[in-house]
Amino acid sequence: MSANLEQVAHRPWPLPPNGWIMAQRWHDLLFAHWPVPEAMLRPHVPAILSIDTFEGQGWLGVVPFRMSGVRLRGTPAVPWLSAFPELNVRTYVVADEKPGVWFFSLDAGNAIAVAIARAWFHLPYFRARMSCRDREGWIEYGSERTHGGAASGVLLGRYRPVGAIFSAQSGSLEHFLTERYCLYTADDAGRIIRGEIHHAPWPLQAAQAELAKNTMAEAAGFSLSGVQPLLHFAKRQDVIVWPPQRLAR
Repeated sequence: MSANLEQVAHRPWPLPPNGWIMAQRWHDLLFAHWPVPEAMLRPHVPAILSIDTFEGQGWLGVVPFRMSGVRLRGTPAVPWLSAFPELNVRTYVVADEKPGVWFFSLDAGNAIAVAIARAWFHLPYFRARMSCRDREGWIEYGSERTHGGAASGVLLGRYRPVGAIFSAQSGSLEHFLTERYCLYTADDAGRIIRGEIHHAPWPLQAAQAELAKNTMAEAAGFSLSGVQPLLHFAKRQDVIVWPPQRLAR
Protein backbone atom coordinates (compact mmCIF):
# COMPACT_ATOMS: atom_id res chain seq x y z
CA MET A 1 0.00 0.00 0.00
CA SER A 2 2.95 2.35 0.47
CA ALA A 3 3.52 2.47 -3.29
CA ASN A 4 -0.16 3.27 -3.79
CA LEU A 5 0.09 6.20 -1.38
CA GLU A 6 3.02 7.64 -3.31
CA GLN A 7 0.94 7.87 -6.50
CA VAL A 8 -1.14 10.99 -5.85
CA ALA A 9 -0.63 13.37 -8.79
CA HIS A 10 -3.93 12.29 -10.35
CA ARG A 11 -6.00 13.08 -7.26
CA PRO A 12 -8.39 16.07 -7.32
CA TRP A 13 -7.48 16.94 -3.70
CA PRO A 14 -4.75 15.89 -1.21
CA LEU A 15 -4.85 12.68 0.79
CA PRO A 16 -6.67 12.98 4.11
CA PRO A 17 -4.33 13.97 6.96
CA ASN A 18 -5.53 11.23 9.29
CA GLY A 19 -4.53 7.60 8.89
CA TRP A 20 -6.30 5.14 6.63
CA ILE A 21 -8.08 2.22 8.31
CA MET A 22 -8.84 -0.39 5.65
CA ALA A 23 -7.37 -1.92 2.50
CA GLN A 24 -9.22 -3.77 -0.26
CA ARG A 25 -8.63 -5.24 -3.71
CA TRP A 26 -11.35 -4.96 -6.35
CA HIS A 27 -11.37 -7.39 -9.29
CA ASP A 28 -13.17 -7.83 -12.62
CA LEU A 29 -15.30 -4.72 -12.48
CA LEU A 30 -17.96 -3.85 -14.99
CA PHE A 31 -18.94 -0.16 -15.05
CA ALA A 32 -22.37 -0.14 -16.70
CA HIS A 33 -23.72 3.42 -16.90
CA TRP A 34 -27.05 4.70 -18.18
CA PRO A 35 -27.82 8.37 -18.94
CA VAL A 36 -30.77 9.55 -16.87
CA PRO A 37 -32.35 12.96 -16.30
CA GLU A 38 -31.11 14.81 -13.24
CA ALA A 39 -34.75 15.29 -12.25
CA MET A 40 -35.15 11.50 -12.02
CA LEU A 41 -32.25 11.26 -9.55
CA ARG A 42 -33.09 14.29 -7.42
CA PRO A 43 -35.88 12.77 -5.24
CA HIS A 44 -33.62 9.86 -4.29
CA VAL A 45 -30.65 11.93 -3.06
CA PRO A 46 -30.57 14.21 0.02
CA ALA A 47 -31.18 17.84 -0.91
CA ILE A 48 -27.94 18.94 0.77
CA LEU A 49 -26.00 17.07 -1.94
CA SER A 50 -25.83 18.42 -5.48
CA ILE A 51 -26.34 15.94 -8.31
CA ASP A 52 -23.13 15.85 -10.32
CA THR A 53 -23.81 15.93 -14.06
CA PHE A 54 -21.66 15.74 -17.18
CA GLU A 55 -22.64 18.39 -19.71
CA GLY A 56 -26.03 18.57 -18.02
CA GLN A 57 -26.61 14.80 -18.07
CA GLY A 58 -27.13 12.65 -14.98
CA TRP A 59 -25.84 9.08 -14.83
CA LEU A 60 -26.86 5.90 -13.06
CA GLY A 61 -24.32 3.11 -12.64
CA VAL A 62 -24.60 -0.62 -11.96
CA VAL A 63 -21.19 -2.00 -11.00
CA PRO A 64 -20.62 -5.73 -10.35
CA PHE A 65 -17.21 -6.98 -9.19
CA ARG A 66 -15.55 -9.12 -6.56
CA MET A 67 -13.45 -8.12 -3.57
CA SER A 68 -10.43 -9.76 -1.94
CA GLY A 69 -7.88 -8.85 0.69
CA VAL A 70 -10.38 -6.84 2.71
CA ARG A 71 -8.64 -6.08 5.99
CA LEU A 72 -8.20 -3.50 8.69
CA ARG A 73 -4.88 -1.68 8.82
CA GLY A 74 -2.29 -3.71 10.68
CA THR A 75 -4.24 -6.96 10.44
CA PRO A 76 -4.14 -9.85 7.95
CA ALA A 77 -6.99 -10.69 5.63
CA VAL A 78 -9.38 -13.27 7.10
CA PRO A 79 -10.48 -15.88 4.52
CA TRP A 80 -14.14 -16.08 5.60
CA LEU A 81 -14.54 -12.28 5.65
CA SER A 82 -12.05 -10.87 3.17
CA ALA A 83 -13.24 -12.13 -0.24
CA PHE A 84 -16.75 -11.94 -1.71
CA PRO A 85 -18.69 -10.54 -4.70
CA GLU A 86 -20.22 -7.07 -4.48
CA LEU A 87 -22.66 -5.17 -6.68
CA ASN A 88 -23.58 -1.51 -6.35
CA VAL A 89 -26.11 0.88 -7.86
CA ARG A 90 -24.91 4.46 -7.81
CA THR A 91 -24.98 8.02 -9.04
CA TYR A 92 -22.65 10.98 -8.62
CA VAL A 93 -22.91 13.92 -6.26
CA VAL A 94 -20.92 16.90 -4.94
CA ALA A 95 -20.53 18.43 -1.48
CA ASP A 96 -18.04 21.14 -0.52
CA GLU A 97 -16.59 20.99 -4.04
CA LYS A 98 -15.66 17.33 -3.56
CA PRO A 99 -17.30 15.10 -6.21
CA GLY A 100 -18.10 11.60 -5.02
CA VAL A 101 -20.40 8.59 -5.26
CA TRP A 102 -23.88 8.19 -3.80
CA PHE A 103 -24.95 4.55 -3.45
CA PHE A 104 -28.59 3.58 -3.79
CA SER A 105 -27.70 0.01 -2.88
CA LEU A 106 -24.73 -2.30 -2.33
CA ASP A 107 -25.31 -6.06 -2.44
CA ALA A 108 -22.66 -8.39 -1.02
CA GLY A 109 -22.23 -12.13 -0.78
CA ASN A 110 -21.08 -12.05 2.85
CA ALA A 111 -23.62 -11.50 5.63
CA ILE A 112 -21.03 -10.44 8.20
CA ALA A 113 -19.55 -7.83 5.87
CA VAL A 114 -23.05 -6.50 5.19
CA ALA A 115 -23.75 -6.10 8.92
CA ILE A 116 -20.44 -4.34 9.57
CA ALA A 117 -20.83 -1.95 6.63
CA ARG A 118 -24.39 -1.02 7.60
CA ALA A 119 -23.44 -0.35 11.22
CA TRP A 120 -20.08 1.34 10.77
CA PHE A 121 -20.29 3.13 7.41
CA HIS A 122 -24.10 3.62 7.36
CA LEU A 123 -24.16 2.32 3.79
CA PRO A 124 -27.26 0.63 2.28
CA TYR A 125 -25.79 -2.86 2.07
CA PHE A 126 -27.97 -5.91 1.43
CA ARG A 127 -27.36 -9.62 1.73
CA ALA A 128 -27.41 -11.49 -1.57
CA ARG A 129 -26.73 -14.90 -3.07
CA MET A 130 -23.86 -14.18 -5.48
CA SER A 131 -21.37 -15.85 -7.80
CA CYS A 132 -18.53 -14.51 -9.94
CA ARG A 133 -16.20 -16.61 -12.07
CA ASP A 134 -13.96 -16.29 -15.12
CA ARG A 135 -14.90 -18.68 -17.94
CA GLU A 136 -13.26 -18.57 -21.38
CA GLY A 137 -12.51 -14.86 -21.11
CA TRP A 138 -15.94 -13.87 -19.81
CA ILE A 139 -16.82 -12.92 -16.25
CA GLU A 140 -19.99 -14.84 -15.42
CA TYR A 141 -21.89 -13.01 -12.72
CA GLY A 142 -25.00 -13.76 -10.74
CA SER A 143 -26.63 -11.91 -7.86
CA GLU A 144 -30.03 -12.37 -6.21
CA ARG A 145 -30.88 -10.23 -3.18
CA THR A 146 -31.96 -12.26 -0.14
CA HIS A 147 -32.08 -9.48 2.46
CA GLY A 148 -35.31 -9.63 4.48
CA GLY A 149 -37.66 -6.71 3.86
CA ALA A 150 -35.63 -5.30 0.95
CA ALA A 151 -36.83 -4.81 -2.61
CA SER A 152 -35.95 -7.73 -4.88
CA GLY A 153 -32.89 -7.16 -7.04
CA VAL A 154 -31.33 -9.54 -9.58
CA LEU A 155 -28.38 -9.34 -11.96
CA LEU A 156 -27.59 -12.31 -14.21
CA GLY A 157 -25.19 -12.20 -17.13
CA ARG A 158 -21.64 -12.07 -18.31
CA TYR A 159 -19.15 -9.44 -19.44
CA ARG A 160 -15.62 -9.08 -20.77
CA PRO A 161 -13.08 -6.48 -21.88
CA VAL A 162 -12.86 -5.85 -25.62
CA GLY A 163 -10.26 -3.10 -25.97
CA ALA A 164 -6.82 -1.94 -24.93
CA ILE A 165 -6.18 -0.64 -21.44
CA PHE A 166 -6.29 3.16 -21.12
CA SER A 167 -6.41 5.84 -18.44
CA ALA A 168 -9.30 8.26 -18.68
CA GLN A 169 -8.32 11.79 -19.59
CA SER A 170 -9.30 14.59 -17.22
CA GLY A 171 -12.46 16.26 -18.48
CA SER A 172 -13.70 13.16 -20.33
CA LEU A 173 -16.92 11.30 -19.60
CA GLU A 174 -14.93 8.19 -18.63
CA HIS A 175 -13.00 10.23 -16.08
CA PHE A 176 -16.22 11.71 -14.68
CA LEU A 177 -17.79 8.28 -14.23
CA THR A 178 -14.86 6.43 -12.65
CA GLU A 179 -12.29 8.72 -11.03
CA ARG A 180 -14.04 9.31 -7.72
CA TYR A 181 -12.18 9.58 -4.43
CA CYS A 182 -14.95 9.71 -1.87
CA LEU A 183 -18.42 8.38 -1.19
CA TYR A 184 -21.40 9.94 0.54
CA THR A 185 -24.09 8.37 2.67
CA ALA A 186 -26.45 9.40 5.47
CA ASP A 187 -26.91 8.10 9.00
CA ASP A 188 -30.26 7.30 10.62
CA ALA A 189 -30.67 10.96 11.61
CA GLY A 190 -30.15 12.11 8.03
CA ARG A 191 -26.69 13.56 8.67
CA ILE A 192 -24.40 13.33 5.66
CA ILE A 193 -21.24 11.26 5.96
CA ARG A 194 -18.21 11.33 3.67
CA GLY A 195 -15.85 8.40 3.26
CA GLU A 196 -12.52 9.14 1.57
CA ILE A 197 -10.71 6.54 -0.53
CA HIS A 198 -7.54 6.38 -2.60
CA HIS A 199 -6.38 4.30 -5.53
CA ALA A 200 -4.28 4.59 -8.67
CA PRO A 201 -5.91 5.83 -11.89
CA TRP A 202 -8.33 3.25 -13.24
CA PRO A 203 -6.92 0.86 -15.90
CA LEU A 204 -10.03 0.97 -18.07
CA GLN A 205 -11.01 -1.04 -21.12
CA ALA A 206 -14.06 -0.93 -23.34
CA ALA A 207 -16.41 -3.77 -22.44
CA GLN A 208 -19.09 -6.05 -23.82
CA ALA A 209 -21.92 -7.34 -21.65
CA GLU A 210 -24.75 -9.82 -22.10
CA LEU A 211 -27.21 -9.27 -19.27
CA ALA A 212 -29.93 -11.90 -19.18
CA LYS A 213 -31.68 -10.16 -16.28
CA ASN A 214 -31.06 -6.85 -14.56
CA THR A 215 -33.57 -5.47 -12.08
CA MET A 216 -31.07 -3.61 -9.91
CA ALA A 217 -32.10 -0.13 -11.08
CA GLU A 218 -35.78 -0.96 -10.70
CA ALA A 219 -35.12 -2.14 -7.15
CA ALA A 220 -33.76 1.35 -6.42
CA GLY A 221 -36.78 3.04 -8.00
CA PHE A 222 -35.53 3.75 -11.52
CA SER A 223 -36.61 2.63 -14.99
CA LEU A 224 -33.96 2.03 -17.66
CA SER A 225 -36.30 0.63 -20.30
CA GLY A 226 -34.88 0.92 -23.82
CA VAL A 227 -31.71 2.78 -22.84
CA GLN A 228 -28.37 1.20 -23.77
CA PRO A 229 -25.54 1.45 -21.22
CA LEU A 230 -22.01 2.73 -21.64
CA LEU A 231 -19.69 -0.14 -20.65
CA HIS A 232 -16.17 -0.23 -19.22
CA PHE A 233 -14.11 -2.97 -17.60
CA ALA A 234 -11.26 -2.86 -15.08
CA LYS A 235 -9.27 -5.94 -14.12
CA ARG A 236 -8.05 -4.85 -10.69
CA GLN A 237 -7.80 -1.90 -8.34
CA ASP A 238 -6.04 -1.67 -4.96
CA VAL A 239 -7.99 0.63 -2.64
CA ILE A 240 -7.31 2.35 0.68
CA VAL A 241 -10.21 3.54 2.86
CA TRP A 242 -10.33 6.24 5.53
CA PRO A 243 -12.79 6.34 8.45
CA PRO A 244 -16.15 7.94 7.66
CA GLN A 245 -16.59 11.55 8.76
CA ARG A 246 -19.81 13.49 9.28
CA LEU A 247 -19.95 16.73 7.35
CA ALA A 248 -20.09 19.91 9.40
CA ARG A 249 -23.51 21.30 8.51
